[in-house]
Amino acid sequence: MKLGIGLYRGMFTPDNVRFAKQIGATHIVAHMPGHFVRDDQNIITSDSANIGFGVVTPHDPLWTYEGLRDLKAMINAEGLELEALENFAPDQWYDVLLDGPRKHTQLEQLKRILRDMGRVGIPIMGYNFSIAGVWGRVEGPFARGGAVSVGFENPVQTPIPNGMVWNMVYDPAIYDAEQPHGTVPEVSSAQLWKRFAAFLQELLPVAEEAGVKLALHPDDPPMPTLRGTARLVHRPDGYQRMLDLHPSPANTMEFCIGTLSEMPDSDIYQVVDHYSRTGRIAYIHFRNVQGKVPTYHETFVDEGDTDMLRVLRILHTNGYNGVLIPDHTPLIECAAPWHAGIAYALGYMKAALAMIEQEQST
Repeated sequence: MKLGIGLYRGMFTPDNVRFAKQIGATHIVAHMPGHFVRDDQNIITSDSANIGFGVVTPHDPLWTYEGLRDLKAMINAEGLELEALENFAPDQWYDVLLDGPRKHTQLEQLKRILRDMGRVGIPIMGYNFSIAGVWGRVEGPFARGGAVSVGFENPVQTPIPNGMVWNMVYDPAIYDAEQPHGTVPEVSSAQLWKRFAAFLQELLPVAEEAGVKLALHPDDPPMPTLRGTARLVHRPDGYQRMLDLHPSPANTMEFCIGTLSEMPDSDIYQVVDHYSRTGRIAYIHFRNVQGKVPTYHETFVDEGDTDMLRVLRILHTNGYNGVLIPDHTPLIECAAPWHAGIAYALGYMKAALAMIEQEQST
């Protein structure tokens, strides 16, 4: 197994890549959808201006062939590999999610991105096929020692204003959280699965040709519906339905241990054992939580409900050899809270893997 870290759009710098190398990572996952409302003192939560995770940066040059080429070159220059891009920007595919009039134009844009990834040599495109996105997070002293982390506490759900998908504003001209110019219509499970199947049918042949895997993240929070819109993988068997839709080896999972642990009636060890035998896990988000929907909090990797060492042993036994990243962690109270939290998680992971490999060799 290989270790990596995820960097957000505003963190793509040589200094942060060197930090990743210094703490033992060999791979980077680049989280792409615009400049989220965050800094080193907080985790990504909805801000007080009611714009969700933030406003999309239109025509971001990073999504061009040249932008992706230069990003990969910068990471390679520091001795690491760019394993995956994570999440399309909402302005690139909002009508794919909403089944709107620009859907076909946007699908062609997504195909161009996959082809450019293939040309550059970026092997995985992680994504979350969700209209509401990651919504409803709260931030508080939920982890050991009062460390700031995020959670979900069953908030009152409001409709999604027009101009927003994926908890980001893609069209400020029509978005108004206080007095919306209409809201996104309710979307049933049947409607969402139909849209998703059409998305796979269009993109998987291009992904195969480009040598790129599409990797689906489960829904976080894993609720059957959120803000009036259905969710795809809010239970572990949603992944099986997704795999059964198309047998392509490019149809894979961005496997999030934390989200899967949050699901009701989920035995995380059985889930990890089952899906790690499929050979269809592209990469893994490695984090821990306490509780399940509708109320849970994220924790340090070694204090939640899940025995993460047991998870690693299952992955090792089943031959998983991809990348694991601590996608986000509690913030450690110091001059660099985010960096310290990531370093703590990666140190745990590195030591645990070394112990497991030693156990298996004796």
